[in-house]
Amino acid sequence: MLEQFHPTEAVELSAYAESKGFLGTMAADHYQPWVPQQGQSAFVWNVLSALGERTTGDMGPGVTAPTFRWHPAMVAQASATLAAMYPGRHWLGLGSGEALNEHITASYWPEAPERINRMFEAIEIIKKLFAGSLAGKDVKHSGQFYKLESTRLWTMPEVAPEILVATAGPVTAKRAGKHTDGLITVGAPLEKISGLFGKFDEGVRESGRNPEDLPKVLQLHLSWADTDEQAMENAMVEWPNGGMKFPKGDIRSPFDFAQMAKLVRPEDFEGRMVISADPDVHRAEIQKYVDLGFDRIYLHNVGRNQREWIDVFGRDVLPKLVR
Repeated sequence: MLEQFHPTEAVELSAYAESKGFLGTMAADHYQPWVPQQGQSAFVWNVLSALGERTTGDMGPGVTAPTFRWHPAMVAQASATLAAMYPGRHWLGLGSGEALNEHITASYWPEAPERINRMFEAIEIIKKLFAGSLAGKDVKHSGQFYKLESTRLWTMPEVAPEILVATAGPVTAKRAGKHTDGLITVGAPLEKISGLFGKFDEGVRESGRNPEDLPKVLQLHLSWADTDEQAMENAMVEWPNGGMKFPKGDIRSPFDFAQMAKLVRPEDFEGRMVISADPDVHRAEIQKYVDLGFDRIYLHNVGRNQREWIDVFGRDVLPKLVR
């Protein structure tokens, strides 16, 4: 989480994780941290470039919003350049955005349905640019939210990056299945995710493709420490947003989140995040999601104890997971 670590440390930790058996990295595109005590918020594309030099696994922004801070053409260029530099390793994770990051340009902040429509129009532009540029052709666009004059991406990989959409909503999941290359979601009750998978698969089939060919990706927050008490303290101090049981997309300031964090109690994390000193408790939770059919699972330990966590999970959790 780039909200928690200086970018140099984040790159070091990612390389260390790979040496202990982890296979890839998902990095957050945030302009601000969730709460002030997290303390950082580095530019994700710089960090991903550095990761490309220091690691060998897959990497992507999980996720970026190609809609308010960014014109979609700029996201397409950033993604294409990264994929050209590190072939076969980069995927593009997209979302509809949160005010915490997107309000900084002082543009109108619409309600969720419009944000989602903007995202899918942005995806249309990015796909046009990828396809046209690979074919050596200029493309243009004039839509409800965006304009693009005739242009192309002059630096392209041999194969365009996969476009994955992050959502926890069934309607958006179906649209993602129709128009993109994969799904990203966060930890939730298994029956909810099963429904999400069903809608995504519907959309994939409507597009004439096989759902088995498209990745389903999970971002899983957890808290491990040497004791249960320390694991809970890490969650309460470093990741109180994980215990906030309400939509967060319209909140604009880390300082507002900090005030709301004062209301969070340990019991608020129940059912939302595993908090335990026992690696086997975490392994069992992760295994549930493996069994459900996720292709890739990115783990986020919410504390500052990253090297210890990497050591323990690399030794006691990853080798015991069964596909």
